[in-house]
Amino acid sequence: ELIRRQFKVAMSEVSVGRLLRKLGLSPQRPLMRAYQRDPALVTDWITHEFPRIRAQAKAAGADIFFGDEAAVWSDYHTGTTWAPVGVTPVVKTTGTRFKLNLISAISPKGQLRFNAPGNVTADVFIEFLKRLMQGSPRPIFLIVDGHPVHRSAKVRKFVEGLDGKLQLFRLPAYSSDLNPDEHVWAHLKSHKLGRSIIKGPEQMKKLALRFMRSLQKAPGIVRAFFRHPSTRYAAE
Repeated sequence: ELIRRQFKVAMSEVSVGRLLRKLGLSPQRPLMRAYQRDPALVTDWITHEFPRIRAQAKAAGADIFFGDEAAVWSDYHTGTTWAPVGVTPVVKTTGTRFKLNLISAISPKGQLRFNAPGNVTADVFIEFLKRLMQGSPRPIFLIVDGHPVHRSAKVRKFVEGLDGKLQLFRLPAYSSDLNPDEHVWAHLKSHKLGRSIIKGPEQMKKLALRFMRSLQKAPGIVRAFFRHPSTRYAAE
């Protein structure tokens, strides 16, 4: 249709596909990017801003973490199961739709910290920050997105009162793909909860916490989240 409108030439889909393949193209699942995203800011983050943060962390003897929040819904399903050929399998699960809010932070060393609060408010985020710092002998540099909670006056006041034990940095706007912690949620949804039979809110929470604890004991998987093409810049 586009070719017809632009060039007044009628072509079938088969012909168009054949020509595209000759040009070295193939049909692929696209990566979705917000049109508000500023490519210049992304480039600057990868080539200048993050290297500056990394150098600053090294000088301060600090550990770098990436943090993020997510909501997991009960009606998200993925994966396959076995059934006779020609017979579509039916898996019975709850028809009620509910969600579970989670917050986590990961480091290039394979460390994972998480919590399953209710709605993420400034107080909830501050409590998570306290737990993140608990037992850490080193300062922590936490990189997050521009969520209003992260930018709130209460959070800023809390961080300023820690004498450098914790510093917050923000990713470029609309650039969640730069955050390795996003892969935690993809792993949880696609490989764990999305393949489980969900019966109710409490049962889903227990499953999620169990899966997250299991991931916490698998630093190799967490480190792999930093080897994705869009997050490789943050690997050690």
